Amino acid sequence: MLAGLATHARPVERTLALRQAAAAAGELVAALSALAPAVAGEGLPAESTSQSFFRVREGELSDQQAALHGVLVVHRGLEDLCEAPLSGADLALEAAGMRQAVLDLTGAAPGADPGSVPLVAAPEPAARASMESVWSARWLIGHQVHVLFNICAAVAVADATRHLRHGDGDAALPRLADATVYVRGFPAAMTHASTVPADYYMAAIRHTMAPPSVDVPLSGRQHRGYKLFRAAMKDLLSVVPDSYEELAARAPELAEARDALLEADIVDGERHVTLAYSMVHLRRSIAQKPEGPDNAVAELRLMRHRRAAQYASLIRFGDHYIADAVAGLRHS
Repeated sequence: MLAGLATHARPVERTLALRQAAAAAGELVAALSALAPAVAGEGLPAESTSQSFFRVREGELSDQQAALHGVLVVHRGLEDLCEAPLSGADLALEAAGMRQAVLDLTGAAPGADPGSVPLVAAPEPAARASMESVWSARWLIGHQVHVLFNICAAVAVADATRHLRHGDGDAALPRLADATVYVRGFPAAMTHASTVPADYYMAAIRHTMAPPSVDVPLSGRQHRGYKLFRAAMKDLLSVVPDSYEELAARAPELAEARDALLEADIVDGERHVTLAYSMVHLRRSIAQKPEGPDNAVAELRLMRHRRAAQYASLIRFGDHYIADAVAGLRHS
């Protein structure tokens, strides 16, 4: 469905390709809806302030319902991408993640766990909607694509880890590759959500994610899908904790697959830093603790450094400068 997107094409051709992909996703939504209607997700209680704000719910789903809700996220995302000023590189990464999600959720690729897909509901911008309503909807739509990628990545990593525990490295490799597609899509989806004017974000969106608009400030710590992904990554590294050189000596393909996944995870952290800077500059995070760094960018940069230090020996081009600095701080 999404394989034909040409990110190097002229704007008119790119928009046409996106509209064709969105139409194909719409047809798939219709086919899946004919089997059984979507679950009314907002009728379910939210488990966090974040779920309520981003209109995400969790529930038990049949395979068909899970596929339907996942494709609905993809469909909304593609329709918005027809207008969102996303770079060609990020468009390619987000489209690849969407394509992989459709394959996994419809059973066209092995290893999917469709029951774990979140229920989502977001307003679709009307044909003549104001730019402000389009930007507000985009903030939700992009985040919902990010949630979908988080869940699908967590499942793919968990599948790979299970195969490795059973000694089946060959089965683990394609699932690690699938997970890498999703993780590369993380920052692309976040950038998609953030393709709104920074002034509009500051004036109309940011304050709605903090008291008194919500009970508690919204934070990435509230995103259960991302926590599931981080737990899956921790479990994976408990099964294959070897350094890159050690792993490459006994299982070179596995070393390369793990390397690609961990590099994508570091880059996600790095791009979160620069994205936050473009939106809020040197302001403090709305969820920042009083004893934390001076601003959101500094806190995100620390998260990147911790991740890079953890992965330094596990990847081919590890950041050993940061690893040595972190080790020195721990022993000082």
